[in-house]
Amino acid sequence: MSDFDYKLDNFLFPLIKEIDNPIILELGVQNGRSTKKFLDICKKNNGELFSVDIDDCSNVTKDKNWHFFQTRDDNFEYIKSKIPKKIDILFIDTLHEANHVKKLIYEYYPLIKKNGFIFIDDVSHLPYLESKERNNFYCEINNKETFDLLISIYSENKENFDLNFTFVSSGLAIIKKKTDTKLFTYKKISERSLSFKNFFRKLWIKMKKN
Repeated sequence: MSDFDYKLDNFLFPLIKEIDNPIILELGVQNGRSTKKFLDICKKNNGELFSVDIDDCSNVTKDKNWHFFQTRDDNFEYIKSKIPKKIDILFIDTLHEANHVKKLIYEYYPLIKKNGFIFIDDVSHLPYLESKERNNFYCEINNKETFDLLISIYSENKENFDLNFTFVSSGLAIIKKKTDTKLFTYKKISERSLSFKNFFRKLWIKMKKN
């Protein structure tokens, strides 16, 4: 079993496998690994899967519960015209850049039903560090920026949704919607790690050790 399959099977699907008549919007299809897993739940629980990819992935499956649209994931008006007004699950696995992920979250969040989920793949930069097995500058920076973005959004919306992470493989963020309140605009978290106070704290610790 791949790390990707392990991640989905152990941290995503246990949360949604009992949802009746699930309406799922999947952004990013590629070879259809997640698509086929979502369809297993749709067949079991009488649901529908709506998938979007900029490439033609229409041959992934002929399942009657599947609807595929070849378009950008931020073609919002078009996609909204093709799916139900409310959905249970949003899976984001397309362009892993923080500003793009932010745009998707704020645009699709109102469609999520209360107690529904948003899953964002690729939020851990750890496997892509220069000293690690995947060693990729682009993925390292973008995944770290996406992780920081999600923390910032959560900081302003703790009453609106729960946020959890798994760091298996490239990571997965799990958002569970708690209220129908509109998301508040996020602010970059102001931390004190680079403050003079922290500089002197670390200096004091170093002096004590010596």
